[in-house]
Amino acid sequence: MPKYYAAAYCRISREDGDKTERDSLKNQRELILHYVTKQNNIHLADFYSDDNFSGTNFNRPEFIRMYQDIVNGKINCVIVKDLSRFGRDYIDVGNYLQKIFPAFGVRFIAINDNVDSLTGQYSMITPIQNIFNEQYARDISGKIISTFRNKQELGMFMGAFPSYGYQKDPNNKYKLIIDPYPASIVKKIFKLFCEGCGKIKIADILNHEGILCPSEYKKAIGENYTNSHKLGKTTYWTYSTINTVLKNEIYIGNMVQHKNNCSKFHYGSALVEPEKWIRVENTHEPIIDRETWILTQDLLKRRARQLPLNQNVSLFAGFLSCGDCGRAMTKTKWGSKIWYTCGTHKRYKGVCTPHSISENVLVDIILQDINYILQSKTIYQKCIKEELAKAEAKKICNYHIENQLSNLEIQLNKIKHFKKVSYENYCQGILSKTDFLDYKSDYEQQEEKLKKLILEMQQQCTKNVKTAEPPFIHQFNQHLEILQLDRLILGAFYEKIHIYEGKKIKLQYKFRDLPN
Repeated sequence: MPKYYAAAYCRISREDGDKTERDSLKNQRELILHYVTKQNNIHLADFYSDDNFSGTNFNRPEFIRMYQDIVNGKINCVIVKDLSRFGRDYIDVGNYLQKIFPAFGVRFIAINDNVDSLTGQYSMITPIQNIFNEQYARDISGKIISTFRNKQELGMFMGAFPSYGYQKDPNNKYKLIIDPYPASIVKKIFKLFCEGCGKIKIADILNHEGILCPSEYKKAIGENYTNSHKLGKTTYWTYSTINTVLKNEIYIGNMVQHKNNCSKFHYGSALVEPEKWIRVENTHEPIIDRETWILTQDLLKRRARQLPLNQNVSLFAGFLSCGDCGRAMTKTKWGSKIWYTCGTHKRYKGVCTPHSISENVLVDIILQDINYILQSKTIYQKCIKEELAKAEAKKICNYHIENQLSNLEIQLNKIKHFKKVSYENYCQGILSKTDFLDYKSDYEQQEEKLKKLILEMQQQCTKNVKTAEPPFIHQFNQHLEILQLDRLILGAFYEKIHIYEGKKIKLQYKFRDLPN
């Protein structure tokens, strides 16, 4: 009688609806042990247990280890509690039972399903049982995803690990609260960027100061966190990390989720288009104020060229352009002085003239202009009045949009309800399959149109909020005179600064057109 060296394979997954005690890993082990003790020709070689891994695919660490032992000749028998523990994809399960295991001479036993490949008892019932197992996994997966999406739409945090700067509320795992230390680093990153530091330079500063990057910080506080986007064994701040922080809406109190469409059934996930992200505003306390956020996003759009680490601070980066050819001005250091020259002239001298201007002269001109505006009560008050009028108009517009949004949300909920009722009627035999599919198609088209319209209105509402309170008013209404220029001030006053020959400049204001 042949000797079998058996692998006891156990698996449990919340995604597959395994919640009962009878499905526990402990219960599965005990059942297999009890079975093996009654078999004279089977020796239990090892246990392989996958905890919380779905049965809809075979990308499971312990299953892979077991398969490797089969390939290496250590195992020639696999024992499971039932077929659903082995897998819920009937095609892949059938491939293992009918092709792979026979090729390696492996005996397969599913105790509760009375399956034993040695006696051939699985030839008729196994494919049918596998189909039932897969359909069950599909149903459970669909319900889990639906519940997940509903919670996201309510602004509940559904991730495993909050973004750097936040932690889960101990009393409510779906709510975020500020984590003081990393939140202070987030504020520092935004401050440095607004002051003119590039992303590489900021990363260098944080690394030099010994500040742990987000993934290392989470490990340091005991979280079992892994960053799937990390390059190799990187344990420090990088350009990419800083960029992610600066673009993360979570820091202004918005919950943005559903960036990946992770189908719980079968394999992998796909990136979701930004317009389909689930965005809910004001769900938690912000770390960054909206004025700083607006300025940061404006500076990011300028796409200023990143310089080497020790040079990556430029006051006018992204602001200066040649008044004639429109190309960005480039910075050149001559001794202790900094000059800006037309980028086209620097590359092709005959195409455009230098348009050279020193940074000192430019700073003086800009400071004079800003202080003139601030100290001229007529101009300053007119600017404030105009901006407040614009802000009020935006608020009124938002009021009407919000009313329309409320009506659209009611319509959308009705459509969802009708869709659900039609499915229930189909299940009860009230509707035929053809009628159900017609209703389903019609409801889905209406649902898609409503969602698109709601998204467009929400985006317009968000845009209005962003422009309703410009940084200009709040930053400078108490200043008598500005003595030092920085990027925060530049970003508040100017869209662009055009340089002409003869040190002439044209200022493109953010808040209104003024004579130069």
